[in-house]
Amino acid sequence: MSSTASTKPYFIRAIYEWCVDQGLTPYLSVQVDARTVVPRQYVQDGQIVLNIDGGAVNQLHMGNDLITFQARFSGAVQALSIPIDNVAAIYARENGQGVAFEVGSVPAGEVGAAVESAAEPPPVAPARPHLTRIK
Repeated sequence: MSSTASTKPYFIRAIYEWCVDQGLTPYLSVQVDARTVVPRQYVQDGQIVLNIDGGAVNQLHMGNDLITFQARFSGAVQALSIPIDNVAAIYARENGQGVAFEVGSVPAGEVGAAVESAAEPPPVAPARPHLTRIK
């Protein structure tokens, strides 16, 4: 019996391309766990929202298992690594159109103490997107 690859990375890349083609800003909503490499001080309630527009990131690679790129936070370049399984949504900032995905819950201890003791307040969250859930 052959296994079928997940459609999730393909949907993520498709919505990203649609945003770029329409001149919209693609945002990625990510559920953070121990495998997610993001600046922890910007994580709120176990999630982070990232602008992945070409002008905001460098060396963006959207593979079938992992999304990697570099971005500036408080002026410092950081390398980010996001497992595809942790992507909760990808959508356009301007109109909220995109796709939401089911993501398993993160055990309370996995996010880490760094989230609770963040030195900087998290950025203001964008307006709630209007998304379609994919199972």
